[in-house]
Amino acid sequence: MATYGTYTGTGTGTGTGTGTGTGTGTGTGTGTGTGTGTGTGIDAGAGPAARTASGFPACVKIVEVGPRDGLQNEQQTIPAEIKIALVDRLTAAGFVNIEAASFVSPKWVPQMATSTEVMARIARRPGVVYSALVPNMKGFEAAAAAGVGEVVIFGAASEAFSQKNINCSIAESIERFRDVAVAAKAHGLRLRGSVSCAFGCPYQGAVAPAAVADVVRRLRELGCDEIDIADTIGVATPALVKTVMPAAIGEFPVERLSGHFHDTYGQALANIYASLEAGITIYHASVAGLGGCPYAKGATGNVATEDVLYLMQGLGIDTGIDLDAVVDAGQFISQFLGRAAVSRAGNALAAKRRNAAAA
Repeated sequence: MATYGTYTGTGTGTGTGTGTGTGTGTGTGTGTGTGTGTGTGIDAGAGPAARTASGFPACVKIVEVGPRDGLQNEQQTIPAEIKIALVDRLTAAGFVNIEAASFVSPKWVPQMATSTEVMARIARRPGVVYSALVPNMKGFEAAAAAGVGEVVIFGAASEAFSQKNINCSIAESIERFRDVAVAAKAHGLRLRGSVSCAFGCPYQGAVAPAAVADVVRRLRELGCDEIDIADTIGVATPALVKTVMPAAIGEFPVERLSGHFHDTYGQALANIYASLEAGITIYHASVAGLGGCPYAKGATGNVATEDVLYLMQGLGIDTGIDLDAVVDAGQFISQFLGRAAVSRAGNALAAKRRNAAAA
């Protein structure tokens, strides 16, 4: 069993890790053996090295993006109190990485105008990384002052998308983040990069895997600790995943790449399955299937966290997250929004509870 964040793990495997530990084995840092150890960080040995009996990774990290990527596209104003309550519920459910805020201009994304208040009032749990999207140095300074543990920068794999939305080339867009990257490292913050439109673009259509690899390389050179491969408009299929993910893996360590899938065409879980087969061990998901993208016409919500957890549970893959608690969080935010959660597993489990209570 292994978890992410501050972890303990017991198992047999070959891996490279950072931290301190005690155990029985051969070598320090890299080696093969059986033992137990403790450390702080991501347990890389529970990624590609440790496998289930079916050959899947024994443990994956789920990054909850609902409070930011999920809520930013909602038309009705969501008060800070509701956002704070949602983040606190997700923290209690066991997530070790929650994308909680975005320090962008309220003129462009009004829903995120309360980010400073949200970050100030959430009930933080030691070991949990609270992330925020930052578009520039002004956003970084606000994020750092708010106490985020990770800043998220972004670049598109589509030239058409980059030109249409920010009026510059891919190379120029990523270069704009250089000062943010340097500042993040100087402040001791994690730096995450996101490659949007990695599987398709609403303007140019197909995106070449080589273009994705190029953006991954540029983000790697900025010093990103983790890089997301994002299906921004939800057009990916498992066959496409099996061409794009290897291209990204060729430029960045597989254990620090993540899959970010939207469910526009109902393929998100299949794409995650294909990503597991490719060795990806980090996935983004949004409670209740919240989300979309204000800059990508036609994009629907992120894959529902409840559905991803149900899939992982069925495959015998450890996430360290309480599925029942996430179902409760999904029902909570959906009730506030006045609609059913966009999660088949979440709604089914909630209905099963209600039926049992009524019996």
